Amino acid sequence: MSCTYADARYQVRDLISISVAKGELEEVNASQTTGVGIRVLKSGSWGFASVNSIDPKELIEMAKSAERIAELTSAKRKTRSEGLAEAKLAKGSYRAQVRGKLEDITTEDKMNTVVEAEKLMRSIDDRIVSARCSYTEIIDRKYFVSSDGGWFEMYDSKPEFRAAAVCMSGSESVVGMESSGVTGGWKDLFSKKDPLATAEAAVRKAIRLLDASHLKGGRETVILDPSLVGLISHEAVGHTVEADFVKSGSVAKQMMGQKVASELVTLVDSGASEYVSGAAGTLPVDDEGVISRKIDIIKKGVMVGYLHDRETAKTFNAEPTGNARAFSYSDEPIIRMRNTYIEPGDWKLDELIEDTDHGYLLTGAMNGEADANAEFMFAIQEAREITGGSLGKLYRGVTLSGSAFETLSTVDAITREFQWDMGSGYCGKGQLAKVDGGGGHLRCKVLLGGR
Repeated sequence: MSCTYADARYQVRDLISISVAKGELEEVNASQTTGVGIRVLKSGSWGFASVNSIDPKELIEMAKSAERIAELTSAKRKTRSEGLAEAKLAKGSYRAQVRGKLEDITTEDKMNTVVEAEKLMRSIDDRIVSARCSYTEIIDRKYFVSSDGGWFEMYDSKPEFRAAAVCMSGSESVVGMESSGVTGGWKDLFSKKDPLATAEAAVRKAIRLLDASHLKGGRETVILDPSLVGLISHEAVGHTVEADFVKSGSVAKQMMGQKVASELVTLVDSGASEYVSGAAGTLPVDDEGVISRKIDIIKKGVMVGYLHDRETAKTFNAEPTGNARAFSYSDEPIIRMRNTYIEPGDWKLDELIEDTDHGYLLTGAMNGEADANAEFMFAIQEAREITGGSLGKLYRGVTLSGSAFETLSTVDAITREFQWDMGSGYCGKGQLAKVDGGGGHLRCKVLLGGR
């Protein structure tokens, strides 16, 4: 076998999923998947093959298959790989820090936790017509080796818990949701709220929202909570600076070195958990064996960095950033975010509210979308009106939209209280990835939509 580069990644994944709705167990599933993914770079083209076996003969066949794919696709390519940038490669063992190993909690105890939380939700108020709780954990063990000397073994532990309550009065219905997800153990997952407190918070939110009004909408001053700060950082900015998207013509392609946000804004992607431990996207080493590092995307309002794998780093004459990720052994590594956030500022939240003459405190990121031009629209759970520096009327069914870079250019204050608040979700880009995002509370101007 003759090639420019090759690597092999062996992965063992233990997965547990439990869900309960309307008093019934919907799912209790425990599974293990194992396999090896092999990549080959030859004649300027990549070949990839995977197999759910560690039999030496099958692995040799998969390596040959990856080589053949590289040779076949090379002849058809208009542009070929320029090779891989030099990188700081891992050579050792990495282990997620956990409090309360997930392996030490029985599946029965995990199931009972979910059952009791869902039962509590239905018991709080007669207006709760439906409740759902779920728990998922992913425990990964990875072993990697590359032809240029990189190698690592890694243990990763990522649990998550979700609660959703549907509240109804007459023909009106609303949903209250609470969730958490971390890199860590059982105690880390419930360090802020235990399962019953999380479930109750979802119900109380639904009850509040049932009596909330609908907003007329318009361009308004708002204070975004950390979940929304993380969502804009990830969806509306982060994807535009992934170097494969930059090559394809994202809006960030022409922005390097330009002022794109307020000087208060420093937006970061990191494989570590700065400020608060346990962020769900924590990744000490990526799936090319590159040691993760903190990357400033926007520094004091100026765009200064893109997210790279080793191939795009070579193309852009940049240093690899440790953003090549593969969800499963059967997936090829592609450029993905990890923990994406805006660095905290100097304000306290109560000071920021008192300093706002009129606006809205927005909390609870929900679904939404963003495009390659950084245009976004997100739904939020709660909007609390601010009048004369005091919190007032509650609104529901609110959306916020705009251009991420225009929105970030209006930022005039950020709080010092930092939170991760996207850990229960996944990013989708052809394959899933566990990510996180957050920041402090942030004041800016956006377009609000209502009924």
